[in-house]
Amino acid sequence: MLLALLGIGIFGLITSTVFAGMVLAGARHHLRSREAQPEFAPPLTLLKPVHGAEPGLEANLTTFFEQDYPEYELLFCARTEADPGLAVARRVAARYPHIQARFFATGQLRYINAKVHSLEVMTEAARHPILVISDSDVRVARDYLRAVAAPFADSNVGAMTCLYRGVAAEGGLWARLEAAGMSVEMTAGVLVANMLEGMQFVLGPTMAVRRDCVDAMGGMGMLGDYCADDYILGNEVFKQGWKVALSHHAIDHMVINSSMADSLKHQVRWMKSTRFSRPKGHFGTALTFSMPFALLALGAALAMGRPVLGVVFFAWGVVTRWAIAWAAGRKVVCDRSWFGLYALYPIRDLMGFGFWAASYFSSEIVWRDKVYELLPRGKMRAAR
Repeated sequence: MLLALLGIGIFGLITSTVFAGMVLAGARHHLRSREAQPEFAPPLTLLKPVHGAEPGLEANLTTFFEQDYPEYELLFCARTEADPGLAVARRVAARYPHIQARFFATGQLRYINAKVHSLEVMTEAARHPILVISDSDVRVARDYLRAVAAPFADSNVGAMTCLYRGVAAEGGLWARLEAAGMSVEMTAGVLVANMLEGMQFVLGPTMAVRRDCVDAMGGMGMLGDYCADDYILGNEVFKQGWKVALSHHAIDHMVINSSMADSLKHQVRWMKSTRFSRPKGHFGTALTFSMPFALLALGAALAMGRPVLGVVFFAWGVVTRWAIAWAAGRKVVCDRSWFGLYALYPIRDLMGFGFWAASYFSSEIVWRDKVYELLPRGKMRAAR
């Protein structure tokens, strides 16, 4: 029995090491593909769905009004005119009267995914042919829009997206652990996917798309039943025959889930969404984690009276996580949090396996304090 457990641990360490090698190769592939950005700055429309005055919202939105870009407009939308998030957006916009900003409310929702209804309303009002969609919990540098626009100089590019690093907005252990997962685990998966098959999806914190592509897929409303609307949007553009570009510009994704309960719920929801959106790939994800297998090998070796061997196996697992943290978190998205990358990420890797396992326990998720049931391909409906 102990020998079998040791064998499983070693097998998992081998598969996770292979994955670490793929991440290193993916990071090298991504960094080597960096080219000088063309001077391409067409007018852009930024779509910003908001919901409530979440922590740091004013600082987040301010960065979008301070862009070094010749012409763009900012559209904001919430469910009601009285939404506190819209009030914050109006207050920020008043400080930048030279930036075009407009505000909308959806009223009664048409879709189960409220964000999609907001996107539909703003898309209909947009004045420019390239739409830039970003979440309310991101902060960007002044050259963000130039980086977003650059890929569209290629007339074959229909959509683009940016990688992101997690930033614990208010500190705290749970937020830091979640941030480490964003900077490393998320980035690692995208780098490998980009290297093996090219980008076939976009990431929610930034997804820019030609309006023609949105029209061709039937409008934003076709995303209304999906939880992972970002994945579906990018995948639909890819299936139309367009290129989906992965930018070398990384942004800050502010983690506002400071409590253990909120953080765990958010990460399990994300894992469940991935399970239903990409079921085959998600199942194989179990073999990319190393720390569960390192601990299993350590325990089996200790029980067999081989403590030194157990320590070697455990160290093996930690080193592979450090390698991924360095390549994906440090080199690609430029996360400067050494503590988060090298002390917390091995712990987050173990947690990630737990989230993966938890994704199979139920098909229900909690989103905006409501319970939904996930269906094949990531569609959702109100739980009964």
